[in-house]
Amino acid sequence: MKITTVGLDLAKNVIQAHGIDERGKVALKKQLKRDQVLAVFVKLEPCLIGMEACGSAHYWARKLTALGHTVKLMAPQFVKPYVKTNKNDAADAEAVCEAVRRPNMRFVPVKDSGQQAILSLHRARQGFVKARTAQANQIRGLLLEFGIVIPQGIGHIATRLPEILEDGENDLPGRFRQLLRRLGEHLQEMDRQVKELEHEITLWHRENEASRKLAQMPGIGPITASALSASVGDAKCFKNGRQMAAWLGLVPKHQSTGGKTMLLGISKRGDPYLRSLLVHGARSMIRHAEGKTDQTTVWFARLLARRNKNIAAVAIANKNARIAWALLAHGREFRTDYASAGAAA
Repeated sequence: MKITTVGLDLAKNVIQAHGIDERGKVALKKQLKRDQVLAVFVKLEPCLIGMEACGSAHYWARKLTALGHTVKLMAPQFVKPYVKTNKNDAADAEAVCEAVRRPNMRFVPVKDSGQQAILSLHRARQGFVKARTAQANQIRGLLLEFGIVIPQGIGHIATRLPEILEDGENDLPGRFRQLLRRLGEHLQEMDRQVKELEHEITLWHRENEASRKLAQMPGIGPITASALSASVGDAKCFKNGRQMAAWLGLVPKHQSTGGKTMLLGISKRGDPYLRSLLVHGARSMIRHAEGKTDQTTVWFARLLARRNKNIAAVAIANKNARIAWALLAHGREFRTDYASAGAAA
């Protein structure tokens, strides 16, 4: 009995496997420990393996692909409708096995170790940035209790805090001064960590051809380019640029019934980190648009004339996502004077 399709329900220590043969009959239904997984699949003939795109999924996908199997990852929300009766490991594995066989299923591209490494740097940097902002707000709030107001912005804290500590006429208690000094040193340490991680990301960006191509676009720098190229991987897994923009949550969600379609706000699906980078990059384009006459600037100048800046920023981010898909999928270089065949006609 040859197993053709296997569904795996991943967990930290126990992995449930559900396999079927070419007729759909159950041929494998077993609970495996982590150290048993590779030993079991090395004995199987190459088959289709489905998993949910969750923690450790990319690791197992790389390991099982090296054994000759075809591994496909799916978003958990696409697998959930195939779960029958109550939820348990066996039912989840069976649902994964059923979902991976659907001809219209959408799959998540498997990331290699290099992509995961650079994305880990991004996640660590994002955590330090959030902690740095929280620390700055805490310092500002504590000083406000003593009647000292610091304007918003981390840069103001870096310049004002030493002056406040040296000022002997502000009636700050000695213990509070020591606390401020400790919090200020912690803030400087987190700022140093952010800069070091940004330097590591920039080094990877300079070595990656796809990332360098994306950085040629206005509104996209090394941080956004490296995160986007590492997350997307093979852009050809998207049929067109709109699919990639929808994957990033930059297209309107809609409700359709009876032939009537109602467009709502953006769907906000996918990775919020990538989406925020693209939107912030679009805002920087709007801020520096004065005096420019290139095709893109003229386009969103007309857009700003009829929409507010937030809507325009999302529209520009959507356009940048589509351009990024074209550059990655077709291996092109960015051109400010590019015009499609339809537009030229």
